[in-house]
Amino acid sequence: MSRPIGTSLPRRLARRDPSSKDLKRPIDESAKKNIISTETENLRKAEEDFLSSLSQINTIVLNRLLQVTDVPDFGSDYLKMLKLLSDGFHAIWDLTAGCFQTLKQCCEQPAGGALELYPLTEQSAFFQVYTGYIAAFTNFLVMRGFEKSAKRSSSYWKGNKRVLLELIGEGSEPPVHVLLQRVLIEPFRNHLQQYTARLSRLSATLGKDASLADSITAFVQLQTFISQALDEAAQTKILWSSMSSKLVTTLYTTERRLQEDSKNIPLTVSPTRYDRVLLFSDVLVFLQGNEPHICDLQNVWTDPSAKHRPEPSSHVLRVVTPEEEIFLSTREQAHQVLWCWKINQLIRQSLEGTRDFPLWGKTGESSDPPTARLTKYTYRSDGRFKNATYEGDMSWGKPHGKGTLKWPNGRNHVGDFKYGQEDGFGICLIPDSSSDRYDCYKCHWRNGAIQGYGICEYADESVYKGYFKDNMRHGFGIFENRSSTATAWKYTGNWEGDKRSGYGVWESSDNSERYIGMWQENQRHGLGIVLLNTGSCYQGVFNANKLVGPGVLVTEDSSMYEGEFTEECFLSGKGKLTFANGFTLVGTFNKTAHNGLQTHGVLSTAAAFQDEVLKKKFQFGAGSFPVEERWQGIFEQFQKFLESGCRREAEESFLGFHVKSSKKLQKSQEYLYCQRDNEKEIEDFMTELSLESETLQSYVEKAFSASHHPLKKVVKLLLVVFQASFSGLGANLHLLSMAQEEIKYYAKKLWEFSRALLAMRAERCDRSLSGGPDADEISEDLNPHTVILPAILPRFHPDLFMLYMLYRQQEDALYWQGIVRLGHLTDTKLLEFLDVQKQLWPLKDVKLTANQRYSIVRHKCFQSAIECLQKIISTVDPKEKLEIILKTYQEIEKTVSRVLSRDYKLPMDDLLPLLIYVVSRAGIQHLGAEIHFIQDLMDPSNRGGINDFLLTALESCYEHIQKDEVRLFK
Repeated sequence: MSRPIGTSLPRRLARRDPSSKDLKRPIDESAKKNIISTETENLRKAEEDFLSSLSQINTIVLNRLLQVTDVPDFGSDYLKMLKLLSDGFHAIWDLTAGCFQTLKQCCEQPAGGALELYPLTEQSAFFQVYTGYIAAFTNFLVMRGFEKSAKRSSSYWKGNKRVLLELIGEGSEPPVHVLLQRVLIEPFRNHLQQYTARLSRLSATLGKDASLADSITAFVQLQTFISQALDEAAQTKILWSSMSSKLVTTLYTTERRLQEDSKNIPLTVSPTRYDRVLLFSDVLVFLQGNEPHICDLQNVWTDPSAKHRPEPSSHVLRVVTPEEEIFLSTREQAHQVLWCWKINQLIRQSLEGTRDFPLWGKTGESSDPPTARLTKYTYRSDGRFKNATYEGDMSWGKPHGKGTLKWPNGRNHVGDFKYGQEDGFGICLIPDSSSDRYDCYKCHWRNGAIQGYGICEYADESVYKGYFKDNMRHGFGIFENRSSTATAWKYTGNWEGDKRSGYGVWESSDNSERYIGMWQENQRHGLGIVLLNTGSCYQGVFNANKLVGPGVLVTEDSSMYEGEFTEECFLSGKGKLTFANGFTLVGTFNKTAHNGLQTHGVLSTAAAFQDEVLKKKFQFGAGSFPVEERWQGIFEQFQKFLESGCRREAEESFLGFHVKSSKKLQKSQEYLYCQRDNEKEIEDFMTELSLESETLQSYVEKAFSASHHPLKKVVKLLLVVFQASFSGLGANLHLLSMAQEEIKYYAKKLWEFSRALLAMRAERCDRSLSGGPDADEISEDLNPHTVILPAILPRFHPDLFMLYMLYRQQEDALYWQGIVRLGHLTDTKLLEFLDVQKQLWPLKDVKLTANQRYSIVRHKCFQSAIECLQKIISTVDPKEKLEIILKTYQEIEKTVSRVLSRDYKLPMDDLLPLLIYVVSRAGIQHLGAEIHFIQDLMDPSNRGGINDFLLTALESCYEHIQKDEVRLFK
């Protein structure tokens, strides 16, 4: 086995140059020009002689070689390599001709210095052409092209042997194929040696010249490169000749070169025993008889510090590949160092896609290959990745970074990997066996399994958006079944072990039915509420999708049945039926789809009006579904995120990724990643946290609006589940209690999360809570009602307020009738009817025209108070609504004070009729719903104060208008 020639060769040549002792001898300009002129002339003559040799070689050798290309048994590789050899030969010929012309002009018009010589000015072209020719020559040599050519035209070569020997100056007669090799390589090597020698003489004569010295070094390296390339080709050719045809067929490629052989530098292999180890320029091969185990060097890592020792005295080199670890043991440490060094150099060169120049002995920066690299590998062993091809970042044989896995059946995974497993965000396509479609998973992985938030688009067009655990749907999630083979439906709720379990909402795609309640293993199990598009709704206990035990049914005409049902939800057994008019029927019931309702019982016609109203407003779910247990899946995910310290990877798992929407998975890995450059990180928002009310309120509003803030994710999910429960079919007055309970609980949890972020911010700012304001010391002014509700109610108000309007529909209808009739009264008639003292009438504020009298004007009194009260519908914040009511009271009192020309505090006897007047003229259509909304969601700290008093007064006005509307206009 040949040894690599190091970079010390140029230094040895320099020491042997007898002219080196004259490097510092001074020389005048005239002598310098004479020397340059002489060397230029010598170079011109050398180029002329070389061109003559090239012409002879082309005529005698190349032309003959090219004439036999039509022989079919030579194969296409032979023809291809011969063509490349010819192209490289003519490239050198053209370059030499250009050099000759330049030198000729320099001789005819001498001027300039040594740096203007053609071999120097066109140095890069020289190197490119010569290295290209050497590559073509060695490829042709390794494939035994010269033997084939010599054998095919043996008589021709014998007739021209003398001329060929003259071309190389050889006296003996080597075999024809050897003669052809020497004719096509030795003239070129000799010519390069002449270049180097003449440049060295110029350098020695002219003195120190950095540019010239660099050129000499480069030409020496080119000669070294050629020598090493020829040695590698010769050794590789010998190897192929010694191996079986089966192995050659498996291992041979045109450019592959043998670098080391365990027959020359012995070693043993474990744990699997191999007879021989071959190191090529691109692969590491382990041989067991005629069976090779091939390792691509781009997928090989070496560790010379391995602790594994097959024998105590051995020196071990650990070789790591994507699917195995192999230990190479040598008896001598020098052998281990040599194997390690060669393997590492070849790994680096293979990754760079080019051999070193020269091939061995590169100096400068560390030449060890990177442990993290971009590579490609196909898995063959049994395992999750069997038959898959990985392309992407690898480290120590494991996918680590960003990459793509592709299986032959069309499955592929694109995303982040860590230590050989999917870890981070990824997109996985799994082909459907029954169609040409795919299941597409856009999810977050952890340790090879889907964990955290993800989006799955199935082959049947169904979609799941939610959380996973160990590749199964687990926690909160939304599933839309769009399969054409089944009735489409949508489920929003909790999952466990890939099945619907816990609290959730199911709805048919045609909005004909909605189920709100408990689930177990994809079946309705436990307490549940069913809403139908007919207007009927019922609540009961389910077992395996069937209703069992007693329940409550409210029909579309507001009749209510309390009692027993069949499994199909038909009335059957003992029960009580309350009709819309308040009559009750207690007895035994039996209803079927065909025979209608049959009953035996006692009918009662005695019912109070209030009892009738309460029955009609029966609240489902009240006390049956603890609000703390409804949407645990959403709050638990954020709690885990907080417990992780709000780490970025935990944030991504909680939030999920926003990727481009496309029907086709793009080839580029850029498809994976969202751009977050313009988005604030959670740390940025946390720096804005403060115990100041306005600042904290501002932080919450920003957090709820920032697309990538975790709190926004929570609010978004809560809005989704709220709408899934209480919009559409869920817009049912019997669900109001459940809805307002949820809104309050949302605010409570979001407030807890905000306080947790506040505490975390204090820790990150190196301020302990004990040293600053403690969480328990936060002002009472800061609470869920003052901080959170104002920020979330604008999102929930449309659906929530619809429930309040439905709940108050009957009372608001009576109230509005009264408002309409009161609107026909003039201001003076209305004030008179309301028993408002005349001294309090603000008639002087009314400006009459010539044809008007006070007795006929309408809507002219207390204008400021009326306009103020009308603003109550312009905000959704209960606190602001209370402030509007207080402002309305102040405007009434201000108007009265102006009329009396003194400060006047209205007693209750005067306030109520004046407030009724303002309410009747403000014309707020759903005032009952507004009052109920404020009462449910107002800050408890306002109860018992002036705001609570005025709200009670406003409710009294509302009730008076309802009750008096008939009496007023008999």
